[in-house]
Amino acid sequence: MSFLVNTQIDISRLGELGEVGDTRPHAIVIGSGFGGLAAAVRLGARGYRVTVLEKLDAPGGRAYVYRQDGFTFDAGPTIVTAPFLLEELWALCGKTFSDDVTLKAMDPFFRIRFDDGKIFDYSGDRQQNLDQIKNFNSGDVEGYLGYLKASEERYRVGFERLGFKSFDRLTQLLAYLPQLIRLRSDKSVYSLVSDYIKDPHLRQVMSFHPLLIGGNPFSVTGIYSLISFLEQRYGVFSAMGGTGTLVDGLVGLIRGQGNYVHCNTEVARINIEQGRVTGVQLTSGQTLDADIVVSDADSAWTYRHLLGHESRKRWTDRKIDKAAYSCGLFVWYFGTDRQYHDIPHHSVLLGPRYKGLLTDIFKHKKLSEDFSLYLHRPTATDPSLAPSGCDTYYALVPVPHLDAGVDWTRYGEQFRQAIEDRLTNTVLPNLGQHIVTSRLLTPLDFQDRLNSFKGAGFSLEPRISQSAWFRPHNKSEEFEGLYLVGAGTHPGAGIPGVISSARVLDEVVPNAAAIRSN
Repeated sequence: MSFLVNTQIDISRLGELGEVGDTRPHAIVIGSGFGGLAAAVRLGARGYRVTVLEKLDAPGGRAYVYRQDGFTFDAGPTIVTAPFLLEELWALCGKTFSDDVTLKAMDPFFRIRFDDGKIFDYSGDRQQNLDQIKNFNSGDVEGYLGYLKASEERYRVGFERLGFKSFDRLTQLLAYLPQLIRLRSDKSVYSLVSDYIKDPHLRQVMSFHPLLIGGNPFSVTGIYSLISFLEQRYGVFSAMGGTGTLVDGLVGLIRGQGNYVHCNTEVARINIEQGRVTGVQLTSGQTLDADIVVSDADSAWTYRHLLGHESRKRWTDRKIDKAAYSCGLFVWYFGTDRQYHDIPHHSVLLGPRYKGLLTDIFKHKKLSEDFSLYLHRPTATDPSLAPSGCDTYYALVPVPHLDAGVDWTRYGEQFRQAIEDRLTNTVLPNLGQHIVTSRLLTPLDFQDRLNSFKGAGFSLEPRISQSAWFRPHNKSEEFEGLYLVGAGTHPGAGIPGVISSARVLDEVVPNAAAIRSN
């Protein structure tokens, strides 16, 4: 299934598209990542006329799809958890999610390979996990069970109670403060794991999850340990046909509501009059009016560039510049003319250092010679993503964001070769002889192509001082009629996080009927 979208907005043709003469209040959504698409669906279900504006030539944002030499590459998100959040969007439109998208459960969730060659297949089968834990340290069996209980406690508060709250008022945070204190939210994920697990290998297995949303396990609040319970409760899935099928499905929902997604249409600025949003100006010079604007662009980029012409009290240029940002990402997409059948869908190859490497990345902004990486082999699940007898891959390496000063235009190929050498010497023998297609994505591309401030892969780092009320609010503190979704606002990055940020809009965006009456 593939839904065509309008590839370029043409003001003269808006009437033909049904946008002129439509009396519904108008909402403009900037960006077509999962957050923006989910927001468009929710606003459409609440009676808004919605126009999604996308800079790229196809929807998806970080979930863009590259097709090259017969290979299909998901650009970014590959892991689906909490599928009920997607099912809810389809239900809002009177549709059934499984009619459009097929999810396949992953087993294992991840294969973690340590630098010494040891392997842990982390899965949803508790007994299998316990059996493997015994092989590392039998004393950690009870500790693991205790950690899962601690993870569940944080899930009940962090996901079920806080994940869909707007936190546009400090009193909302204060109401939950006793629970956050009881759960020792000041502790990092790694520190919490270490309270229960003693083996250094197992501590890495249980604590690496924040890296999937751009956080350092040694500084991110322990509330994010909820990911462990979330995975164990609902599973880890991949979409058949690639993550792009989710994007196609969401675009189809939007079109079914009588709304539009326009690609090749970049917003240059958000227009403000007397402290209230009036619409947007495109890079073409055209102006579009709107009753509300929802930005799925990076929150720092939104305030720094799309609103750089306006005076701001909280999210000033100085505050944005001094904030802590997630790591950058170096992604190498490649296809091989053979298959490596023993490689699972998701692998994590850890390097010789753990804390030291993460300190270099997040604190010192230093690109080290050693690295850890995530290896994605979707053809382990769906052979259709490559030509017959071939494999599709990407290798994703956390690196410092652009404050590190690395010239990726010069260093990119050298770093790619280092990744190839590492994979050749560990899990993909003779890799260089079998590569038939290749492309790179660096922090510079995240900045220039995806408008990510400092080229950070996941916007603001989700440390406790930048979470909930302390994060850019879903309802802008600066301007009336402006709302934010996506990784840089509450609750944060990852598919569940950005879809939840759109769900928060139900709490803060007025009903279409209320706007119409005004």
